[in-house]
Amino acid sequence: MLRTLAVIGLLAALPATALAQTAASGPQQQAESGKPPQRIRSVTITGNQACPKSSDPDAEIVVCARVGEPYRIPKELRDDKPIAAQNQSWVNRTAVADEAGRRAGGLPDTCSPVGSGGQTGCGKLRAEQFAAERAEARRQAEIIP
Repeated sequence: MLRTLAVIGLLAALPATALAQTAASGPQQQAESGKPPQRIRSVTITGNQACPKSSDPDAEIVVCARVGEPYRIPKELRDDKPIAAQNQSWVNRTAVADEAGRRAGGLPDTCSPVGSGGQTGCGKLRAEQFAAERAEARRQAEIIP
């Protein structure tokens, strides 16, 4: 007897749940109300894990980030170009001016034809140029899909 009453009660409530589903709910309702969510949950996922769904879309927003992807901007749209000289910090500008002065003065490790210690920096200069070329080649290879 109790079981039949429970079934009748559930069948009577069925149209009410169908009506509730047709009304605006979830993020759409929250966006229209203009109220901020009560909770923002940040989840770090790995591999092919799926982003968990929010249990209550009106009260919680779930933001997922993959371990290997620290940026939300896609790789294709990231700006990896070298920073222009006028936009660099004064420390970098001073380092460039200092290196130019060292080369002009023929100081040691400068690879300059002037001065007694100028020849010692030629190997160092070639190694730095080689490393810069390899880094640029790697950067260009990453850009090309």
